[in-house]
Amino acid sequence: MQVRYDILVQGNSLALADGFLGLSSVVLLHTQAGPVLFDTGHHATKRRLLTGLARHGLKSEDVAAVILSHLHFDHANNLELFPHAQVYVSAAECAYARDPHPDDLYVPGHLLGQLEAMETHLLEAEGEIVPGVRWLASPGHTPGLIALVLDDTPQGRVVLASDAIKTAKEALERCCDLAFDPAARGSASIARLLDLAPDRLVPGHFPEMRRTAEGWTWDAAEVPLLIR
Repeated sequence: MQVRYDILVQGNSLALADGFLGLSSVVLLHTQAGPVLFDTGHHATKRRLLTGLARHGLKSEDVAAVILSHLHFDHANNLELFPHAQVYVSAAECAYARDPHPDDLYVPGHLLGQLEAMETHLLEAEGEIVPGVRWLASPGHTPGLIALVLDDTPQGRVVLASDAIKTAKEALERCCDLAFDPAARGSASIARLLDLAPDRLVPGHFPEMRRTAEGWTWDAAEVPLLIR
């Protein structure tokens, strides 16, 4: 069975001189196991997320599973919308969230307790989560970050990179920015994902990218203004 996907919330990379207003991508997967979400975004995109589900005839209670790429607030703060879903997150990320890097200000304090109260599965060995959806450890931005690979979709092979590849800049330069992994594995993770030769790439904070004979391209009209 092919896996279909729809981007409910498009990631963007809106930046400020001393911070960011970026919104993370949230992706709906149509799988044999039912509707699955990759990341849930944060409070600023809650209505957009619910509206996006409604466009597909879904309510939050219809979501069978939520896969969290990592535990930063902009990727996981709407988890409370899905109290009955199976939750998947890497064991390495949960360990990191208990004692994050001192410069990492983006791990919300309530999230580990929330995960403990839900039916949470800690991912350790790479492989399929549901049929057609496999995960790869992609450390760099955080030590336990994961990306998803959809090998068989109507668009070909698709990599949902989340913050393993946050923007087009990271994809083109194969260099990880804003890395909290002390082992500095971010650039190697980017190379690993791109070496899969995906037909489509969904970054964490940038519009979907398409691979062509000339290289990567994307819809320029969807790219937000950068304020620095």
